[in-house]
Amino acid sequence: MSRPVPVAQTRFAAVRARLEAFEPRPGPASWIYEFLLFGFKQAWACLFGALLLALLVATHLFYPADAAFARYDFLTCAALAIQIAMLALRLETLDEAKVILAFHLVGTVMELFKTAHGSWEYPETSFLRIGAVPLFSGFMYAAVGSYIARIWRIFDFRFSGYPAEALAVVLAVAIYVNFFAHHWLPDIRIALFAALGVLFLRTRIWFRVWREDRWMPLLLGWFLVALFIWFAENLATFSRAWIYPSQRHGWAMVHWGKLGAWYLLMYISFVLVALLHRPRERLDRNVTCC
Repeated sequence: MSRPVPVAQTRFAAVRARLEAFEPRPGPASWIYEFLLFGFKQAWACLFGALLLALLVATHLFYPADAAFARYDFLTCAALAIQIAMLALRLETLDEAKVILAFHLVGTVMELFKTAHGSWEYPETSFLRIGAVPLFSGFMYAAVGSYIARIWRIFDFRFSGYPAEALAVVLAVAIYVNFFAHHWLPDIRIALFAALGVLFLRTRIWFRVWREDRWMPLLLGWFLVALFIWFAENLATFSRAWIYPSQRHGWAMVHWGKLGAWYLLMYISFVLVALLHRPRERLDRNVTCC
């Protein structure tokens, strides 16, 4: 039996209900359908981030170099317009918009610090900026928060073996502080990775694509999302949305080491969303592993 779909909060909820009610033939047809449904739901959760990434690449390729309105300023206005449109068209809930705002603020603070210390830079001019940081940059962090908030609801996340909330929050704060403090103090990210392993080694994330609940280790889930973000970052730096010092004289693939930074940032993002959704315990273990 499939779990009843909650009262529709967005336009997607009605589409989701129809897709989940479809009955293909048992066997390979149903397996293929569940795989396609998984991809569709993931794409829907990525909607804001995908639109933003498409804008970065499209403006890099086609935006007039001599335009009176700077490209970065256009990106800021376009990202804001997407957010307003998603709320007005009920493609996003108000709670998800609040998450996006929180991520925008947290990300902008990090951007101001990191650009001041030369970790990366924004090579183009703009008017809508704070210091050296154009305002559209906060929306890139917001895209991560938007994805997590949406996927949490769409796949009805539940957990087993989730640690105490206070411990999870303390670790997230320590990771965030280390992003700043390692410029003066020893970088303790190895210890932070170890702490993540100790806290979450036995934690499973349970999700429902269609008929059955499935699970994977939460640590693996974070890695898969961080890897996806790393690929997106390569596209973003190719579009010169921002660049690293090694890319000043031409684009080069983002170093694999950044994957670890994205993993840690992914954890911070997850904990921020968890404070809103409150992780629910999954008690029924009679399910299929992914």
